[in-house]
Amino acid sequence: MIKRIPIDDLKVGMYISDLNADWIPHSNFRKKGRIKSDEVIEKIKSLGVKDVYIDTLLGLDAKHAPTYQDIDSANQAKLEKASSLSPAGKPRFSMVDEMVSAKKLHDQAIGLVNTVMEDVKLGRAIEVKKFEDVADGMIDSIFRNQNALSCLGIIRDKDSYLMEHSVNLGVLMSVFGKSMELDRNIMTQAAVGALLHDIGKILIPDEILHKPSRLNPDEFEIMKSHVTQGRDILSGIDGFPQLSIMVVAQHHERLDGSGYPKGLKGDDISFFGRMAAVVDVYDAITADRCYHQGITPTAAIKKLLEWSEHHLDTTLVHHFIRCIGIYPVGSLVLMESGKLGAVIEANEFDQRLPSVRVMYHTKFRTYIKVEVLDLAKPGVQDRIVKAVDPKQYGIKVADFIY
Repeated sequence: MIKRIPIDDLKVGMYISDLNADWIPHSNFRKKGRIKSDEVIEKIKSLGVKDVYIDTLLGLDAKHAPTYQDIDSANQAKLEKASSLSPAGKPRFSMVDEMVSAKKLHDQAIGLVNTVMEDVKLGRAIEVKKFEDVADGMIDSIFRNQNALSCLGIIRDKDSYLMEHSVNLGVLMSVFGKSMELDRNIMTQAAVGALLHDIGKILIPDEILHKPSRLNPDEFEIMKSHVTQGRDILSGIDGFPQLSIMVVAQHHERLDGSGYPKGLKGDDISFFGRMAAVVDVYDAITADRCYHQGITPTAAIKKLLEWSEHHLDTTLVHHFIRCIGIYPVGSLVLMESGKLGAVIEANEFDQRLPSVRVMYHTKFRTYIKVEVLDLAKPGVQDRIVKAVDPKQYGIKVADFIY
């Protein structure tokens, strides 16, 4: 049986089934195994881990600890509570109409991030205006229909993770800023910081940056230095916005002080650093990487809610859920009818009633005629049961979202 226990209850002889530490991006520490010494426990504590999941069939039990099912039910209850938040509003353009511009902007942003990585490697100056122009274009698209750019984030090449992640963060930070009704200039600066948040990684040796196995402690310290490297690169540019630098410098800080590089706590982390932490963790845990299997958007939202108890800003997590929905565009959902559908558009009044494109029937295990269902329309009887993992059915969601 899988149970969750506080880190202080971890004992020699227990078997960890999940370190529950994906809120530390790049922490590809060993996530499973039997605890053989107190030294190992202290090492796990030093990471800032607050809770771990243990397998009582493979190691010692913790009799009064809640089971995985208990925790999942609690997270589901939190998700349902979050679903009562009003959605971000009705798009001004249809997704089909906005998709052409969104694709062009997405490709432009990927190309710009790739170019600047090469520029930094060669010691060339970063042209801030180009990033501001791309950020402004992204924000314009998001105000027309945020789902168009957002859904492109699910079409990833794990070999291009660094560029894809940077652009996705720029998109998500802009969507977040729109939902928070931030000033337009502030939104642009936050988006620029998000686009460049990992710029320091270009100075990390490739054998560490792309290592498929676990990083040793020395390698992890080098990996963490990308934050200060990025901050220093941007601080050396005359007139570079301080808000953008703040996003770069603080996106790995955590409320309980378990983050890096400074171990800042609570209000010592800026509002924009806390925003960046939420979107960075969300995008990282939904992506497939060489050492990490991505999870579904809805599962990721549940983890954000769980980790907001210690590491992430609870209020901002709820705001983020409000702006992307409990079933973000690109999610695969199981319907009461047994059909599977890709979420293609949020509902302006109720997060639980998006538009979905159904394409598969789980009962007959076969593809069916593709059909769009607006779950909010009168007469539509089908409803979402839960989000599911496309890998379970071998479905490529990107083929059905637009």
